Amino acid sequence: MKEQKIYHIPYKYRKVENLHILLWLIKDICWAVNLKYPALIMIIPTLTVAVLITYQTRKITSELIHNLAIDFWITANCTWMVGEFFQWDENLIGAYGLRQFSIIPFGIGLLILAYYYLYFMHRSDFTEKTEEQTESLIREQEKRLGK
Repeated sequence: MKEQKIYHIPYKYRKVENLHILLWLIKDICWAVNLKYPALIMIIPTLTVAVLITYQTRKITSELIHNLAIDFWITANCTWMVGEFFQWDENLIGAYGLRQFSIIPFGIGLLILAYYYLYFMHRSDFTEKTEEQTESLIREQEKRLGK
């Protein structure tokens, strides 16, 4: 039987990712129930933690690419939300509102992922490089923790 690879993310990063999910859900729930100011306030911690996660995982290409796409996704999501709250959703500039402008960050995130899936994943050294980057990051964290 072929040995199955296990993909590891350092625990410290996983805790931050779990916090991010909580923040994102709070922001979107506030949006859904029309709590304008709490939702607007939640943009700051949600986007800040998203950027922090991207920075933390910058040494693992697959994580970096996906987290960059998430950063743009949240930016688009927040743009759309602001447009709805302030009635800038339609006709802000001509026939376009913030909902239509949110397509720009959504599109950037999609292009980043397309580049990853169409170029990076098909490289012959992709799996080995990802494993190497992940193991290096885990060793670096263990060294910092004195293990």
